[in-house]
Amino acid sequence: MRQASLDRIRADISSMRNADDLDRITPLIFKELTVLGVPFIRCGVFIINEKQELVEAYLSSPDGNSLGVLRLPYSASELTIQTVEAWRKDVVYRQHWNKEDFIQWINQLMEQDQIQDSSTYQGTAAPPESLDLHFVPFKQGMLYVGAVNPLEENELELVQALAKAFSIAYARYEDFVKLESAKAEVESAMKELKATQSQLIQAEKMASLGELTAGIAHEIQNPLNFVNNFSEVSAELVDEMNEELEKGDLEEVKYIASELKENLSKINHHGKRAGSIVRGMLEHSRKSEGKKELTDLNQLADECLRLSFHGLRAKDKTFQADFKTDFDPNLPKLEVVSQDIGRVLLNLINNAFYAVNERVKSGTAKQDYLPIVTVSSTYSPLAGGQGGSIEISVKDNGPGIPASIKDKIFQPFFTTKPTGSGTGLGLSLSYDIVKAHGGELNVETKENEGTEFTVHLPT
Repeated sequence: MRQASLDRIRADISSMRNADDLDRITPLIFKELTVLGVPFIRCGVFIINEKQELVEAYLSSPDGNSLGVLRLPYSASELTIQTVEAWRKDVVYRQHWNKEDFIQWINQLMEQDQIQDSSTYQGTAAPPESLDLHFVPFKQGMLYVGAVNPLEENELELVQALAKAFSIAYARYEDFVKLESAKAEVESAMKELKATQSQLIQAEKMASLGELTAGIAHEIQNPLNFVNNFSEVSAELVDEMNEELEKGDLEEVKYIASELKENLSKINHHGKRAGSIVRGMLEHSRKSEGKKELTDLNQLADECLRLSFHGLRAKDKTFQADFKTDFDPNLPKLEVVSQDIGRVLLNLINNAFYAVNERVKSGTAKQDYLPIVTVSSTYSPLAGGQGGSIEISVKDNGPGIPASIKDKIFQPFFTTKPTGSGTGLGLSLSYDIVKAHGGELNVETKENEGTEFTVHLPT
């Protein structure tokens, strides 16, 4: 019977998963003390929290129901002070109360707003004329048994066995609570991390766009200048055509009309060019929807190259570099998320221009050094024409990457740029984007000669 009772205690306490389950403690202790034949009229568990200097008292009513939890400071009463002292010494604490002592205890609880009235604690039962309190220590607190008479030694041993079983089971509950708390913290941290990651990705994207803003303005200004010039010339041609009509020179009118048509064609062409630049800027800045579409990678790389070049040149008047392209004319269109691949190319090209410009500024380059960035593409079809691979290369003749940091460049937040000049996320995000497309992003570098990044994409 004793072992079965202890097993039930362990099983029930171990099954507790949250604070609400703790209301089952006192009814459970009440039941098992009754089964074990221990003579008592009240019982409870005092969980002692040294960190908060708080006693959480789970007490039973005379009929075995839970009174809930009383959160008592160590200094709440003489009883709590003495109970904590005995617990620290790991000894059984005994105290005898008469009716007046019991009533005084209830009044103290009401004064401290722990209970509303005496009936909350005592129900309809009259206060006991005599009450012997027994507090048996266990690791996390004290098991309380109140009886009309002092417990016999064998009865106290049963209570001690019950306290030990309770302690083992309660430790499992504490472990579970700690695990759940740690899990909640990890989930919260992951949520914050994802939110921060999204913000950082957007910051990196906007930082890249910020570097290109001047370039975008420059690129738009060129076609707008053409539009304005051809519009002015066309207005003059209309006046000339009206004059020739009055003269009746139809041949001259036809010639002027053909000039006007050519000018309108040029205006249309340059207007579309400006529109495409704006669309490219918007595509780069907006959140990627992850939708793949057939993309001319040669055209995408060329646009990124020119935007980067003009942007950096307009931003930094000391910027010195040139660029060239070597695109494979047989490069097939490929289904990619164009905003994402564009972001990769912009990042690689920006980095390449930054590298060659820094080499010029450092003063370590030879007098005949010509900083240049080369963007090229190649298509390698498989035998039989089924599939193949596309390679887009961004090569510079900058200072190269030191061997000591080459393995770190794709790590998040790693940057060799001065504080405030880079987020350290560009290459990391580029690597992830290329991987998400089933490709590879590789780097070849040699100090004092330059660096080449190559994007490999399967077709």
